[in-house]
Amino acid sequence: MSILKTVSIFTYTIFSITTLSLAQQANVNLDWNPQKNTQNLVPYGGNVVSPDVRDDHTITFRLKAPDAHEVMLTGGPILLALGVKDPVPFKKGDNGIWSITVGPVKPNIYVYRFLLDGVAIVDPNNTITGASNQPGYSSVVVHGNGPAFYDAKNVAHGSVTRNIYHSNVLDGEREIFVYTPPGYDPKKKYPVLYLLGGSGELASGWMLDGRANFIADNLLAEGKIAPMIIAMPNNQVLHRNDPNHIEKTYVLFEKELRSQIVPFVDKNYSTIQDRKSRAISGLSMGGRHTQVVGMNDLDIFSSFGILSAGDLETEKMNAAFFNDPKVKEKVDYLLIGHGSAEVDFVGKRSAATHEALEKHGIKHEYFIGGDGAHDWGTWRMLLNDKLLPNLWKKK
Repeated sequence: MSILKTVSIFTYTIFSITTLSLAQQANVNLDWNPQKNTQNLVPYGGNVVSPDVRDDHTITFRLKAPDAHEVMLTGGPILLALGVKDPVPFKKGDNGIWSITVGPVKPNIYVYRFLLDGVAIVDPNNTITGASNQPGYSSVVVHGNGPAFYDAKNVAHGSVTRNIYHSNVLDGEREIFVYTPPGYDPKKKYPVLYLLGGSGELASGWMLDGRANFIADNLLAEGKIAPMIIAMPNNQVLHRNDPNHIEKTYVLFEKELRSQIVPFVDKNYSTIQDRKSRAISGLSMGGRHTQVVGMNDLDIFSSFGILSAGDLETEKMNAAFFNDPKVKEKVDYLLIGHGSAEVDFVGKRSAATHEALEKHGIKHEYFIGGDGAHDWGTWRMLLNDKLLPNLWKKK
């Protein structure tokens, strides 16, 4: 066989493998551009290609619904990225396929839904579908020129384990996902970050939507963070629509945290069991849990992350925190952060918490940034840019 022919076969093979690995929603690899349509192949079990993400950052959504009267694109994150407030209508083709092309939008992962004759549904042809304690949603991955900070890269990877334990507080079986860093050694001791979800989130949210494990892997590979364990418990402790949710949730979660969650992690993982080696952070309701429970439990935690949360009566809510005469010495790191597009929403509560901390001279970081609002784009950014790099920094 000639050298030229051998090279040609090798080149063709590499091209074929590359094409296969980047096929539209093929679910072969953990691709950073899973919805780039390279082969025009319909997802397995689907009937059209949707979403179809192009290198120019435009997206085409499609839905085969010949009997429908109206189809619209909705979802806060995608509409915010498009700079519109109202759902965007599709156009119906002669073949019964509705479609719309939008963008360009900045590379990120955006949640969306379709409105099919007024009913919110997931995109039935999108294999990246959300799973949480709320009605389903779809995610569109708008890729850049390479893997993003939240993508699986060719670096050393840690492990995420789903643990099931019995809660005497809530009288049932509970789950907690625990990330251990690459090279985890049970003979060594590690600090622990307790990472909480928001209303309607499950314990898996920070892993599936938040990409916390990939973010930690990538930061570790870059030498930007300390090796740590990340415990992601379920902080839903009662039905979110319970009429007495606010009165019950903080009491129940504190009991669960103190008597079940922290002891379980300390028993089953190689942890440094002191307050200075524990941090707690959460988004939205998890941010409230961090503030109302975590910050008042200075005997357990020394670092805190309040993401897209806060309270207008912070001094009252955190009376134990502010009344501790050594509080300034006990706080190692405290972050209050939210997206630039939620200033008029949760931003007022965050600002009030920031002002209360300033009044008492308690060192903290107050950050408003990113292009997102109350969404995973904001929380992934805060985890990567602010929270993880500032925990247990080498002096």
